[in-house]
Amino acid sequence: MQDIIWEPHGDYIEKSNVRRFMLKHGIGTYEALVERSVEDIEWFWNAALEDLGVEWYTPYERLLDTSRGFEWAQWFEGGQINIVHNCLDRHLAAGHGDRLAMVFESEAGQVRRTTYAELSAEVCRVAAAMKAEGIGRGDTVGIYMPMSPEIVMAFFACLKIGAVVIPVFSGFASRALYVRLADAEAKLLFTADIGMRRGNPVPIKEEADKAAAEVPSLKRVVVMKKSESGGDAPMVAGRDVWWEDFVRDRPTTLETERLEAEDLSMILFTSGTTGRPKGTQHTHGGALATIAKELGYAFDVKPGDVFCWVTDIGWMMGPWMMIGVTHHGATFVTSDTPPNYPDPDRLWNLVEDHGITHLGISPTAIRLLMTYDHDWVDRHPMETLRYLGSTGEPWDPDSYKWFFEKVGGKRCPIINISGGTEIVGCHLSPLPITALKPCTLRGPGLAMDVDVVDEAGQSIPTGIGHLVCRKPAPSMTKGFLKDPDRYIDTYFSRFPGIWFHGDWAERDADGFWFLRGRSDDTIKVAGKRTGPSEVEAALLEHEAVSEAAAIGVPHDIKGESVVAFVVLHPGTEADETLRADLKAQVVKHLGKTLRPEDVRFVDALPKTRSAKIVRGVIRSVFLGETTPDLSSVENPDAVEGIQKSR
Repeated sequence: MQDIIWEPHGDYIEKSNVRRFMLKHGIGTYEALVERSVEDIEWFWNAALEDLGVEWYTPYERLLDTSRGFEWAQWFEGGQINIVHNCLDRHLAAGHGDRLAMVFESEAGQVRRTTYAELSAEVCRVAAAMKAEGIGRGDTVGIYMPMSPEIVMAFFACLKIGAVVIPVFSGFASRALYVRLADAEAKLLFTADIGMRRGNPVPIKEEADKAAAEVPSLKRVVVMKKSESGGDAPMVAGRDVWWEDFVRDRPTTLETERLEAEDLSMILFTSGTTGRPKGTQHTHGGALATIAKELGYAFDVKPGDVFCWVTDIGWMMGPWMMIGVTHHGATFVTSDTPPNYPDPDRLWNLVEDHGITHLGISPTAIRLLMTYDHDWVDRHPMETLRYLGSTGEPWDPDSYKWFFEKVGGKRCPIINISGGTEIVGCHLSPLPITALKPCTLRGPGLAMDVDVVDEAGQSIPTGIGHLVCRKPAPSMTKGFLKDPDRYIDTYFSRFPGIWFHGDWAERDADGFWFLRGRSDDTIKVAGKRTGPSEVEAALLEHEAVSEAAAIGVPHDIKGESVVAFVVLHPGTEADETLRADLKAQVVKHLGKTLRPEDVRFVDALPKTRSAKIVRGVIRSVFLGETTPDLSSVENPDAVEGIQKSR
């Protein structure tokens, strides 16, 4: 095999959780493990959940029911469970309350350490306060806060009482928050007075107020004081309450709700290529099963490990880390600081100061950190690191090798995973017992019956094709919130009965898998996914804009950036002031992350006969790629306008 840069050895094999599982079931090789887990997913899930120590209030009677088809698979029939029981309660019952559950380091360098017993006590206080407000099983609760210990307490408190969590990225502007809260009919929102970004306060509460004013279901807003002034944010009488007042005098013990395995735990919003953001719905049984598997077998997490993924609550990796690490009784580290602030070695200091053993980060962040003098990383041996992780977008070889060599010292495997918010988990993932090539994802995640297919849906043994999945997994979304038809159209209309994920994947002659980008219009900026329609909707609210189209184009640091094309109303002058105003318009609605790299003015947008904007044509023309097929374009003259746009 060519280009192997890491081989499993020593404890990566002998002491790994996945090796334990293999020995227990008489499985000798990685290939045999993947094959058996995919061929007999019912055997795998029964065996894996027992091996991983997942506890049930009431054992399930039937693992999987596909009587309504793959699309609407039901898992763990008759089983009762709660994520919080597995992540907190059982550790306390086993006498492990003094273990460190989480470490938080603020942008200013302040550190808070919380044990499992302390975390459980605070979770109970928040949960009791919510119950006193009438929040309970099935009610939806938004979290729009900067990373902090309180975010973790609120998250687990919701799950403890059976409420459904809606995590929202704190960098989103009010419109994005409103859409998510309104669609889910949220009854309560956790937020903060401010956030901090590179030493400057960010007015989170102001954005929350704009959104909350338009959500009639929202009755209570709980505000964490983050500002040193003690909280100067405007408070709406009868609706808003400070965090400390909300939890004051609440009990530190509370019984965890016994839930059905298919009861919802989270609604995670993700954007597609058309329409509003999609609310993906995840259950207690399904989310826990998949996340426990991935943290346990792919990342080999054990008690005593210290796990850090550079993420926020709005990206699925936030809930994924919190649930997975605590299920395994380990410690996770979070921070609200950028990895390069106040100095380019802030992240490397975090690793050494807290003894981090597992470090996960997006390729975008690595590309950013690579721009600094290499001495910033070379001065930090980071000897505690054993595993590196990544997800969110495809790697390029130079960035991957820099991460492997400079950060991991050539000794740590990169567990490069790929799946999506829709499955709150992975389709593809290496294991500690697998060799690695640069940029590889190695192969299918355990019990994930994935394949690479051509346009006709036929399997391709080697080469590039569409990534699909032929069998259900426990954590796959239960449709889209209030939009089941869109769910079917998104994942099952291309190849009926098969999950179509929208990624280009490649399988090489040695059986190693790679990702080659999205096969739809979805834009990923710095690992965050959005749909063109959200950017376009923001632009269209400007009085000067008649039509708009947004595309994602390659960017050296962010992976992709947004370029927008706009048609102005007659009589409007296209100048630099307007261009700046339109960029600001997007920031206002969607946050700084999605600020367009460029805004181009055109007379018309190329469309089909049914008036659908052909973004693929726009992107190809803008990037100067091979002349696209214009047979479906009603107004081909508009293509020339894209070429001449300024």
